[in-house]
Amino acid sequence: MTSETPINRLHRRNLLVAGGVGGLAAATGLLAPPTAVADGHDLHSPRPRWRKPIVIAHRGASGKRPEHTLAAYRLAIDMGADVIEPDLVSTKDGVLVARHENEISSTTDVAEHPEFADRHTTKRIDGTWQTGWFTEDFTYAELSTLRAKERLPELRPASTRFDGRLRIPTIAEVIDLARFESKRRNRRIGVYPETKHPTYFRNQGLPLEPGILRELRRVGWTRRSSPVFIQSFEISNLRALSRRTEVKLIQLVGGSGAPFDQVVAGTGVTYDDMVTAGGLRRIGRYARGIGPDKYRLIPLRPDGTLGRATDVVDDAHAAGLLVHPYTFRDENFFLPNEYDEGANPLEHGDAVGELLRFFELGVDGVFGDFPDTTFEARWQFLAARRAERAATG
Repeated sequence: MTSETPINRLHRRNLLVAGGVGGLAAATGLLAPPTAVADGHDLHSPRPRWRKPIVIAHRGASGKRPEHTLAAYRLAIDMGADVIEPDLVSTKDGVLVARHENEISSTTDVAEHPEFADRHTTKRIDGTWQTGWFTEDFTYAELSTLRAKERLPELRPASTRFDGRLRIPTIAEVIDLARFESKRRNRRIGVYPETKHPTYFRNQGLPLEPGILRELRRVGWTRRSSPVFIQSFEISNLRALSRRTEVKLIQLVGGSGAPFDQVVAGTGVTYDDMVTAGGLRRIGRYARGIGPDKYRLIPLRPDGTLGRATDVVDDAHAAGLLVHPYTFRDENFFLPNEYDEGANPLEHGDAVGELLRFFELGVDGVFGDFPDTTFEARWQFLAARRAERAATG
């Protein structure tokens, strides 16, 4: 996901005055405004309240390992994740790799490689100028010499012990890992690739969609029942994919702004438009579900606590859409104030409590950095539902 949504002004103040994390906001962009498939679980239909939502490992177990690495994905599966999520960008020679962004200075050791110093450049990506190193300027062979590092070292220092030890995986490797672990564990593990900056890459002559479909065909994942979702913040590439594949497509919905392809086309369509009842019905013509910023489902009050739920979940289900909100994280820094359990923003609060609030809405799955926490919250939610049904006969 693109959106990074810390919660409240108190945490922002604490971070800015704390000596140990004073540079976190500037370094990571965290202060932007809010903007196991087993036991007969059905990935394809909006669920009744008592059915189990899926655990989607956001970039793997990214709260505990450098994101988008095979180590992060393996740990997520160990923790009970039903689906692992790779964000996909392209190399110069068209290989799709798992990175949060095509600019890789914050997620790899590229700056430590003098042989690539001349690749440092400035580009305009989706309307924003960025400076650094970009995957599309490297062949896959060159990119393979780099090693991953923790993207949020001041927030997740324990994860930095893996810096320099983990490779950048390809989409093929992520799919093969899911298939191998599915067979080994006798439970179905899916993949949930996101096309990152599809308009940009298409304009570079490196469209992402053919490579994804090619890898899915390689393993026979071509039908609606296949354990795969393809997601995008843009609309046009999902519409095109809907004519080329039966696999489930998910329209991501940002907390603010508009899909970049719609900005380029001048349609005026915004994310606000897309979560109206009419907008959701239009999404239902080409996608199987939505992946909204979680605060579109339960907005924050001015005091940093969760407010009253919107009608988005009900309207989406009425349109036949799944609802998979993002992103749930354990640190106090990211939690609504009522689930914050301490002044230290780096410590973990009551993330289970926050997740339960969203499960009660009837969401069909959630993206989380800590799959073990999501798994525990789901267990508590389903146990409560079983008790309710037993009590009512």
